[in-house]
Amino acid sequence: MEPGNNTQISGFLLLGFSEKPEWQLLIFGLFLTMYLITVCGNMLIILTVSSDSLLHTPMYFFLCNLSFVDICFTSTTIPKMLWNIQTQSKVITYEGCITQIYFLIHFGVLDIFLLTVMAYDRFVAICHPLHYTVIMNHQLCGLMILGSWIVCILNSLLQSLMALRLSFCTNLEIPHFFCELNQMVQLACSDTFLNNVVMYFAAVLLGGGPFAGILYSYSKIVSCIHGISSAQGKYKAFSTCVSHLSAVSLFYCTVLGVYLSSAATHSSHSSAIASVMYTLVTPMLNPFLYSLRNKDIKKALKSFFVKETTILSQH
Repeated sequence: MEPGNNTQISGFLLLGFSEKPEWQLLIFGLFLTMYLITVCGNMLIILTVSSDSLLHTPMYFFLCNLSFVDICFTSTTIPKMLWNIQTQSKVITYEGCITQIYFLIHFGVLDIFLLTVMAYDRFVAICHPLHYTVIMNHQLCGLMILGSWIVCILNSLLQSLMALRLSFCTNLEIPHFFCELNQMVQLACSDTFLNNVVMYFAAVLLGGGPFAGILYSYSKIVSCIHGISSAQGKYKAFSTCVSHLSAVSLFYCTVLGVYLSSAATHSSHSSAIASVMYTLVTPMLNPFLYSLRNKDIKKALKSFFVKETTILSQH
């Protein structure tokens, strides 16, 4: 990594959480455990839903997609971090950094889109139950997923191409455990005005827009639940939203917490620690949020394990 106002650099240094050698083994063990729980938990959701025909509904179709995206989202950053700790290296190549930024933005925004689609699904199920199967047909579900992927691909591509135009000087240290776009932009020697405009415009449009859609869906859901006469009916309707509402709250609260803590402390180290919440903790907790309070998922999980145990015993 030679100094100079030139984009032809070999790479960046990811400073991570701590430079103390005695902390590295603990950090490695903690993140490896959390990563394995995330991958196994989300993979189990996908396998369970796929193997149970009763769960082949729009709600669980979107949940499978969310689980897949969560696996990809964490796999964008954590394996590289673990590899760097294992090899006692902090280097990430320039190409690797741009690639990491692309996929991190792609799967992060796709997570938001899927949560929004799932909110719309709950809105239709509660507010228009008689027309649910007609409205949430296979074609619409497929189009919503396809549309989300296309928008996210285009946004990630734009952000990555904007990052490629930047030039860098002597400071190539990123105070994070992954290549975060904002941190990379701050290191640039060239003019970053256009990058900041595109970055914040995309954040407002693709982050704030879906959030407004989620709020609107839930305002209608609350209104519909309020109109249900029986207490049992209200509880049953609300219980179908608890898991999704918990996932939305966890994701947006952690993302908001990262930026508020970063703005309040002006500490990149604090921001790196806080960002663990939405890059790893939220994807890790999502399978638990959707399985612990969901009778259908719990029943399907039991059937899945019984089936697998039977197959293994036969061999």
